[in-house]
Amino acid sequence: MGQPVTLIGEAVFARCLSSLKAERTRASEKLSGPTPDFKGDRQEFVDNLEQALYASKIISYTQGFILMQNAAKEYGWKLQKPEIALMWRGGCIIRSVFLKDITSAYRKDPELENLLFDDFFNKAIHKAQPGWRDVVAKGAQWGIPTPAFSTALSFYDGLRTKNLPANLLQAQRDYFGAHTFRIKPEYANEKYPEGKDIHVNWTGRGGNVSASTYTA
Repeated sequence: MGQPVTLIGEAVFARCLSSLKAERTRASEKLSGPTPDFKGDRQEFVDNLEQALYASKIISYTQGFILMQNAAKEYGWKLQKPEIALMWRGGCIIRSVFLKDITSAYRKDPELENLLFDDFFNKAIHKAQPGWRDVVAKGAQWGIPTPAFSTALSFYDGLRTKNLPANLLQAQRDYFGAHTFRIKPEYANEKYPEGKDIHVNWTGRGGNVSASTYTA
């Protein structure tokens, strides 16, 4: 569906990496990294770890509903989102205590665009953010992989960012492959109108064959 369900993907990749036991054993003798050296308040870090888990779980459910919502548009499904959350809570492998809060969110607003836009989850993700960032940062500093926590945080930071590097990437694609791009609305003009696939002769040496398009 072209949706950023990064936590499911990262969970699978983490298991794939874990399965490379023999290779990892050899790598442990050849590849160096930092040695964890914890200094500070142990209970505070445990609390931060709890917040990192909580926030990442919220992101996982957010991504799941994004996927289902877009699949519903593609295939003409009529989703009963509150009932889906209730069904998961009733005995599914992904059941969680806060599924009741997901049910409440979609009952309150059946057209809710994103779970993080609901007041309960918006407040929860902001409250968890400092501890979440601390855990991911310390994991990187100590050389401890945190694939789910870190990819969840990257998704969150990407989602809250209006302009992402893909804008520059598309200009590069047009430069080397004439893939075209679309001008940002605030920079549109008569030469480069909004909503049109544009190719620029970046080098002055031609290259006007258009390949495919990508709206960043």
